[in-house]
Amino acid sequence: MNRLGLSIAALFVLILLVYTPVWMSESDTPQKSAGDGALKPAYTAKNLTTTIYDDNGKLNHQVFAETMEHYDQLGFVLFEQPKYTVYMDDGETPWQVTANEGTLYNNNLIELESQVSIKNLQPDEFVNTISTDFIKINLDDKTLSSDQPVVIRGTEFVVNSNGIKGDLSSQEYELIDHVQTTYSPGR
Repeated sequence: MNRLGLSIAALFVLILLVYTPVWMSESDTPQKSAGDGALKPAYTAKNLTTTIYDDNGKLNHQVFAETMEHYDQLGFVLFEQPKYTVYMDDGETPWQVTANEGTLYNNNLIELESQVSIKNLQPDEFVNTISTDFIKINLDDKTLSSDQPVVIRGTEFVVNSNGIKGDLSSQEYELIDHVQTTYSPGR
């Protein structure tokens, strides 16, 4: 080997000796990315009841959940076994909404899944309950929508539909794909 080859080999061995301890001491733990924190809840609560008021100080809605996880960076809250009570603007008796799972987004839109039941707490109203497996409710304007099969029950009727849009305040509902209505007067 000539002097140039020996110099390059010596330089390589020197670099190897200097950096070997640094390479050996590096841990094998993966680097956390900034997005990993978003996948973990900012906080978790059990058996939580929360009461929300509107800008005028009137009761807007109240929620109870067995488990709640707040994902601050993603902008939503997950609920297990939520029970929402949605209050009307004119002080009427509220609606109570229950489901197995729910997601509340920052824009006051809630999506409820699995055994959703919306019960009118006012006695003798036209619609008593609405049942489905998925529904979206806007808590600001008290509107709801679903593209899943829906059963609407009143005192003297049962309506089956493959979707609904409606307003809980005015109790006006639009059936997306009406399937069947059963009317039983005098029950």
